[in-house]
Amino acid sequence: MSTPVSDEGLPWLDDESGPPEGSDGASQLSAEAPVELREATASAAQHQLRLDKALADLVPEFSRSYLQQLLGQGCVRLNGQPVLKPAHKVRAGDHVVVEMRPTQQSQAFRPEHLPLDVVYEDDHLLVVNKPAGLVVHPAPGNWGGTLLNALLGRDARAMQVPRAGIVHRLDKDTSGLMVVARSRAVMDALVRMIAAREVSRQYVALAWGAWSGPVHRSVDAPIGRDPRNRLRMAVVDLAQHPGKQARTDFDLIDTTGEVCLVRCTLHTGRTHQIRVHMASIRHALVADTLYGGSCGGPMQRQALHAFRLAFRHPVTDESMEFRVPLAEDMRLALDFWGLRYN
Repeated sequence: MSTPVSDEGLPWLDDESGPPEGSDGASQLSAEAPVELREATASAAQHQLRLDKALADLVPEFSRSYLQQLLGQGCVRLNGQPVLKPAHKVRAGDHVVVEMRPTQQSQAFRPEHLPLDVVYEDDHLLVVNKPAGLVVHPAPGNWGGTLLNALLGRDARAMQVPRAGIVHRLDKDTSGLMVVARSRAVMDALVRMIAAREVSRQYVALAWGAWSGPVHRSVDAPIGRDPRNRLRMAVVDLAQHPGKQARTDFDLIDTTGEVCLVRCTLHTGRTHQIRVHMASIRHALVADTLYGGSCGGPMQRQALHAFRLAFRHPVTDESMEFRVPLAEDMRLALDFWGLRYN
């Protein structure tokens, strides 16, 4: 069974996204897929260990979470009998048989020859301009046709890097720039840089409502799961609900009596951060129906575009800066409302 490089323990560093909306991100075992049997005998070192921990020793190339899924599906037999409880104690000499069933997620890690708009590329990383509508990573409801599949189809080496080198994400309907690593060392470096806020990320957002007040505004408000709707994020009171600190700077570019065009600078990278912070100041993004923004003009997807990305190259230490023009639907929307954008 072909297995992608494990990304267990490697955090998502999200620009604007988390798991796809409406998804819990869980992997499903594929009952129809071919089964590979693994057999092992528990040693004295595994005596009295929990079964899930013993499995991690006996089948070390797979993550514990995957092995726990196998347990829950009845795919593990101990001395000929199926065992479902991870806490079941193993004895030395026990015969263990594991049915290694692929998950839909593992099967989704396949190359696909899809077009990619590559803005920059060298031996260590590449920068892509993601179109709206392209899902970044396979997940329930989108097991193929993703950016990850395109990266695997473009370069066979990507299979040797967790998540094909993707270190941060954009929502399916957000367009713009993303950086992708081409080796594990560069991936680890980029993850550290994003966590240390050494990667500058700026967006353009088109939102409902005439802008009033200062042309610069900073929103420093924690974000967590909306307690009333688990498919949404929300500004939360950390004393009452789980969440993380989040800060976004907004600078007005232009406004009319109906909509406003704003430059957004991320200082943290929480799920749906810009969308949540804009909605919290009563400027829901145009066509962002999840957060109260109705469709208007030519926009049929949330009006958010990652136009600028800047960082120091993790290998050469060169200062890198990339900008891309607005996506066509946003450009048409600006024309529709008579907004200026330089």
